[in-house]
Amino acid sequence: MLTIERATPEQTGIPAECIIRMAERLERKQIPMHSLLIMHGGRLICESYYAPCTADTLHRMFSITKSFTAVAVGLLADEGKLSLDDRITDYFPEKVPADVHPYIADMTIRNMLMMRTCHEKTTYKLDMEKDWVESFFTTMPTHPAGTVFHYDTSSAHTLCALAEKLSGMDMLDYIKRKLKPLGLSEGSYLLKDPFGVSIGGSGLVATSMDILRFGLFLYHEGNIDGEQLLSASYIKEATSCLTATAVTAPLPSEACGYGMQIWRTQHNGYVCYGMGGQFVIVLPDYDLICVTTADTQGIGGGNQQIYDALYEEVLPYIGTVGPMQGDTAKTAHYRQFLASRTLCVPDGAKDCPVAKRISGKRFLIQDSPFSYMQVDIPRQPGRTQTEGAVAFGYQGKDCRIGFGLGYPVTGPLPLYELRYAASGVWLSDDTLYVKINVIDSCVGSIHFQFSFQEDRMTLFMRKQEESLFAEFTGHLVGFLAREPS
Repeated sequence: MLTIERATPEQTGIPAECIIRMAERLERKQIPMHSLLIMHGGRLICESYYAPCTADTLHRMFSITKSFTAVAVGLLADEGKLSLDDRITDYFPEKVPADVHPYIADMTIRNMLMMRTCHEKTTYKLDMEKDWVESFFTTMPTHPAGTVFHYDTSSAHTLCALAEKLSGMDMLDYIKRKLKPLGLSEGSYLLKDPFGVSIGGSGLVATSMDILRFGLFLYHEGNIDGEQLLSASYIKEATSCLTATAVTAPLPSEACGYGMQIWRTQHNGYVCYGMGGQFVIVLPDYDLICVTTADTQGIGGGNQQIYDALYEEVLPYIGTVGPMQGDTAKTAHYRQFLASRTLCVPDGAKDCPVAKRISGKRFLIQDSPFSYMQVDIPRQPGRTQTEGAVAFGYQGKDCRIGFGLGYPVTGPLPLYELRYAASGVWLSDDTLYVKINVIDSCVGSIHFQFSFQEDRMTLFMRKQEESLFAEFTGHLVGFLAREPS
């Protein structure tokens, strides 16, 4: 199995202070980082997990999955089971209508890998209760394939269905078997669509180290410990600039072109990119790989902040110190810094005079699936940290979300049983903000802003997630329950 060698930054010619500055910059910008890994000169010089995340945390990687799908297609091509210039309709006769549109009929696997399909957007999102793969062949196209770059997740999903059809296996299991020397974790998995197909465009759930190993596999063009696991020519093509993205890219770092399910980026690099700040940034000119997991959803420019922090705080200082040996006091400080990172919490006060008045008081809500809301902030003498809770009734079920005042508290999210980390702060004398970060097979956040008056509570709820947590949106008004006489 691939061995990851570790070193201090100075041992590879980078001042440790640069990486500290990068991390602190992102924290000042309130970017919710979950992990940060940096490899330089073939050695891991930074491995930091933001509590409650750990090295073993399985994390939704979103569109990094597309790059795994591209590798599966390449492996099948190496086996002679497909050609990139084959028409995709030839592999799914059972899903292709008799009157299939010519633009769809002419579309090749290569077109799909390059995001040059005949669809301007993801087809299965038009009706997610219908067959996701079939939608790719039945949705009316907007233009000929092979012409224009449009980010179409249904193309990656259909390619994953192809990989599973030809291999006879779950796509990730197929990759793990073919790339066994890479050492991908046994617990990593792919979420399934409602029809049993692995979600090849966004369903990967894996550890940060899994995707670092995947980045190393790409960096070494498929050669791991002297064994060529996938043809180097395929990886070179997949990571090169095959199509322009300047017109459709949302960020400067995504306007550098696209290969085959892999983005080009600044500094002559390439990146496996997942929504919310899931990145494998590979910079061959700097002999550097950077992996991040995060949740930038709802943060304008959040992804670009991650790119810029790496490009401006680390890259300019590569090679500015000679290789240094020894565990100095500076190295000890660096290691302690990496080990002490926690999920960022909102800015605000940890205590407020109103807390004593409202703690444990139930506010009743009318004409809503929510029947009541209650905030508990018990006094905990002698403790430096205070743990509170939001209790509520939803459709007859009593629920509870624990939170720390100024620090994260973990638990299972009610109604979903997904793992969360929640923290709260007082924004003013009457306003409590509780942020609930969901870190699981789903990554997102739920925001509660409570405003308390004498006998009334007003709650504004907002969620940042693509498809879940619709319950936690909008406003609720509750009135203080009368004490029994």
